[in-house]
Amino acid sequence: LENIYYDFDKYNIRPDAAAILDELVRTMRDNPTLKIELSSHTDSRGSHAYNEWLSQKRAESAVNYLVSRGIARDRMVAKGYGETRLVNRCADGVRCSEAEHQANRRTEVTVLSY
Repeated sequence: LENIYYDFDKYNIRPDAAAILDELVRTMRDNPTLKIELSSHTDSRGSHAYNEWLSQKRAESAVNYLVSRGIARDRMVAKGYGETRLVNRCADGVRCSEAEHQANRRTEVTVLSY
């Protein structure tokens, strides 16, 4: 599955993210023993504490979306990592384009057990 992405300073599920999460719903319905972690991340803008909070809210939003589509909450772990796992060079103080920052504002899906 593709990562899902968020707008700057937001944790709502965008339409493009909903389409990807809908694919995940189908996968989880087809594999009833599948358990996953939804790990969410931020770009480097904002304080470390705020980014930890924001990334946790993003992970919880993704889980809540799946629960609203009938997936049991106990099959998912929501984990926010803040800005600790950037996918590019855009750390604090580094000038980056909006597209580079966008790459870091994501939720990744990891299979915990199958």
